[in-house]
Amino acid sequence: MNNGKICIPVTGATADEMIANINLAAEVADLIELRVDSLEPDEIEPLFRKLKPVDHQKPFLITFRPKEQGGCRDLTIHERQSFWANGNDDFWGGDFEEDVVEESMIWPGENIICSYHDFEEVPGNIEQIYERLKGVKNFSRASIFKLAVQPADIADSIPLWKLLKKARNENVPFVPVAMGEAGKWTRILGPAFGAPLTYASLEDGGGNAPGQISAKDLIDVYRVKELSSKTRVYAIIGDPVSASLSPFMHNAAYPETGIDAVFLHMEVRDLDRFVREFIPQAGLNFGGFAVTMPHKETIIPYLDEIDETARKIGAVNTVKFKGGRLYGYNTDAYGFIEPLKARYGNLTGARVGILGAGGAARACVYALQQENAVVTIFARNPAKAAPLAEEFGIDVRALPAGDLENIDVLVNTTPLGMKPGQENFTLLKAENLANVKLVYDLITKPAETGLVKEAKKAGITTIGGIEMLVTQGIKQFEIWTGRDAPAEAMRSAAIERL
Repeated sequence: MNNGKICIPVTGATADEMIANINLAAEVADLIELRVDSLEPDEIEPLFRKLKPVDHQKPFLITFRPKEQGGCRDLTIHERQSFWANGNDDFWGGDFEEDVVEESMIWPGENIICSYHDFEEVPGNIEQIYERLKGVKNFSRASIFKLAVQPADIADSIPLWKLLKKARNENVPFVPVAMGEAGKWTRILGPAFGAPLTYASLEDGGGNAPGQISAKDLIDVYRVKELSSKTRVYAIIGDPVSASLSPFMHNAAYPETGIDAVFLHMEVRDLDRFVREFIPQAGLNFGGFAVTMPHKETIIPYLDEIDETARKIGAVNTVKFKGGRLYGYNTDAYGFIEPLKARYGNLTGARVGILGAGGAARACVYALQQENAVVTIFARNPAKAAPLAEEFGIDVRALPAGDLENIDVLVNTTPLGMKPGQENFTLLKAENLANVKLVYDLITKPAETGLVKEAKKAGITTIGGIEMLVTQGIKQFEIWTGRDAPAEAMRSAAIERL
């Protein structure tokens, strides 16, 4: 458990619109930030007039920020100073930037947040900025200091994270905000390491700053208030990772098994910096991480050991921390083959066509050959697929695969049909699939791809990608924890999120 509060910023062009959002935020927030700069100028006074007679149970934090510092409209320094000089101190607190108060502004309110924003980068002099804020004369009463910066890579956020430890040692309330996908982890773990609050959006995708997570997810998925510095941390690393369902699946498993752990998205662009800088310097209680594109193959040189399956496939999707060493595994092959065996039965001699020749195809080919299936690769560029086919001793044919008369099982490992607006796209129609007995599409979203729809038209049994995702995730959970996975809880969470 920790003492961190969830603060939800609310906006609105009119007083009534903002009050409606306040009422929604009050259902889950500990603290509500009123982004007064989002209001039309003549709506500010009506908002405050309407709020005062209302007995709101949640405290309000007032913000009046210019566009260049993350606000919603252009504001001169004079307009900002006049706003604060007019009182507006009947609320829990105010959030100020150093320029508006450095010379003349004195605000009589009780709680002051002293904040700094850089929407371009993580400044190299970030520690000096932190010290400078503490030294601004009119911030001597500041209750909380906040630095919000923009990392280009997850390792860029380490200097900001180190300031949280420094502030904690100095008994200074400090909120580190690394914006964007590369910084989401700071929003989730900040309170566990002493940050007095973390900012959340009112709804999914509706944040006021890049990377904000919905308050509902912070509470229900990540259990942010239950975390501590001792909580075991797992993550999926890759670029991109924001669409991954793994955190929702694994986070559903921990309460079921009584394990103090949390699973995060971690956008990692520079794998070398992640391993050599982020892991040793972040001070997180890492238990392991899942690996997705583009790092499944390039992670291997950083590992101390890999299992036989990962070695033969040439890709790792699961890393476990143990005794200061990194162990690599591949659960994709297991995740793929188990649902197929459960639905199809004995695969010995089964003729399986694989659409695509990438990393996912490698895991599928390996697993199928372990079951004595006869595999053929179908690729848009047979020349690129040739090395894979030669390595595993299988045939390769060109896409589109119009002639599938000799195929019992068709597996799609390509992203065709996954991009928004192309959900119904498929190279194969129902008439092409007439002799196929089962179609297995590894795409998880949409749940029913164009290929699956065509297979159903032809009356063919289908398996969706969610089955592979959940099955490989169950295996990951068992590798990391040594415990039986709560399979149904994980499956339900993944399907619900999907």
